[in-house]
Amino acid sequence: MILVTGAAGLIGSAVVRELNERGEADLLLVDHLGTSEKWKNLRSLRFIDYLEKDDFERRFLDQDHPLWKEIKGIVHLGACSSTIEMDASYLIENNFRFSKRLAERAEAQKIRMVYASSAATYGDGENGFVDDEASIEKLRPLNPYGYSKQIFDLYLKRRGFSGFAGIKYFNIFGPNESHKGPMISMVLRGYRQIRETGELRLFKSYHPDYGDGKQVRDFLYVKDAARMTIFLLLDAPGVSGLFNVGSGVASTWIDLGQAIFAALSMKPKIVFIDMPESLRPNYQYFTQAPIEKIRKAGYSQSITPLTEAITDYVQNYLSHGEIHA
Repeated sequence: MILVTGAAGLIGSAVVRELNERGEADLLLVDHLGTSEKWKNLRSLRFIDYLEKDDFERRFLDQDHPLWKEIKGIVHLGACSSTIEMDASYLIENNFRFSKRLAERAEAQKIRMVYASSAATYGDGENGFVDDEASIEKLRPLNPYGYSKQIFDLYLKRRGFSGFAGIKYFNIFGPNESHKGPMISMVLRGYRQIRETGELRLFKSYHPDYGDGKQVRDFLYVKDAARMTIFLLLDAPGVSGLFNVGSGVASTWIDLGQAIFAALSMKPKIVFIDMPESLRPNYQYFTQAPIEKIRKAGYSQSITPLTEAITDYVQNYLSHGEIHA
């Protein structure tokens, strides 16, 4: 049995689908559905059981339950992933302490665990984006979410990372993200803007080295993120430490916008707007994931180019009423 936390989320549901496609259906899913539409992300997936997070914590997490003898792997993606959440105490409890308890259980039972760290731990990129455990103390996240992920990485580093692989996801987009509210990807946000107004609004640049719309990000299709995650769980169980999961390519916001327009067979119309002053101090102008480490670990599949990924997302999902995968 494989345990997947955060299983109804964007990456979580894609991971479960990837496991299903590899013939794995003996899965225990954990999440907190609440009043959102995340439950729709589970409808086409195959699994043995589903538990709400609170129920899982109460009945299994700190108990020597027979369940743990059945679990052969853990994909831990459950967390509050909002980069605008300012309640640091909540993030520490939800993202760090829960993860710590799950890691202690995995270590005690000798269960392989792959978990979501985040590219947010890199902060403004001053110290680079290299997934090197030796230098993570130098990183300075820009928000409480990034910090909650950073201290879990540091906790596992002190314990040697044995049996654990932490994934630093970059800008992930794709089907099953509509429940994320203000944290939806710019692909989905841009698609909605273009459908409603015929134009795409992007932030102006406030950095002399980057023109308007020339700020760059490493965008990765969620289907690729899921494949890379399951590779670390099932195909490379002997590797440990931190791994960047991104495309390895830095694309501008203009590149992204033009790809959305092209997928809609529309002429691009991009308007640049003022960035809210509250966002300017912590805005990232450049992110790019070096992915040599996961390549050296044996991941050899090609990564979907941005234009191809956006075309698939727009034409096969969003244009059909934002259907769930």
